[in-house]
Amino acid sequence: MGHAFELPQEALVEAAPEEVWEAISTGPGIDSWFMGRNEVAGGVVRTVFGDFAMPESTVTAAEPGKRFAHSSATGEDGRFVAYEFLIEGRDRGSTLVRLVTSGFLPGDDWEDEFEAMSRGMEMYFATLVVHLGHFAGRVATPVTEFGPPVGDWPRAWELLYAALGGPPSPGDRVRFGPGPVEGVVYFRNSQTLGIRADHAIYRFLQGFHGPMIAAHLLFDDEREGDRWRAWLDELYANGT
Repeated sequence: MGHAFELPQEALVEAAPEEVWEAISTGPGIDSWFMGRNEVAGGVVRTVFGDFAMPESTVTAAEPGKRFAHSSATGEDGRFVAYEFLIEGRDRGSTLVRLVTSGFLPGDDWEDEFEAMSRGMEMYFATLVVHLGHFAGRVATPVTEFGPPVGDWPRAWELLYAALGGPPSPGDRVRFGPGPVEGVVYFRNSQTLGIRADHAIYRFLQGFHGPMIAAHLLFDDEREGDRWRAWLDELYANGT
């Protein structure tokens, strides 16, 4: 048993098609909104998230300013993930961006993995929109830090929200973390939270069968990683 899926997303962004193309088709561009560190070379997209190297993805279409697509190889169990971006320039330098994530998840437990993937892709696409609207042309340094293992996710999110002053909603201004830092919540769903600051994008992700993950994007200071790992360790010191 398994599940074939397709996740379409689209948004109108205040960025030129050339800026969108740079963000979706180059390593530094993808670094600035997606997960981990990325490289696009020799017709292949490579992503490393923390210490984990994701399956390589082969570029299947590259039409500058219009379309960029890539897909992992199909495994023996049928598993694959493919991404297709469509870009359409609009008036006054704006661009319509459409992303379709599709693929196949094998096994009887595909529903949990699909839920995690869906919530994660919602966050990543929202981050792409924020990047293009506020940081277009700037390159981020990804910081990926893993907290302690989590056994009780409702409690884990409760503790994180408490550190922000209560359950946040998009548009709320919050103060949190080492420093502390201040920012505006730009996205929240059941498994992710995104906060935009003047110099960074801060994201918290529910690791699939794992820990809370800080997957931040820093546009100025590249040395914050250890501080965020220590902050997660302290936040969840009594276990979840």
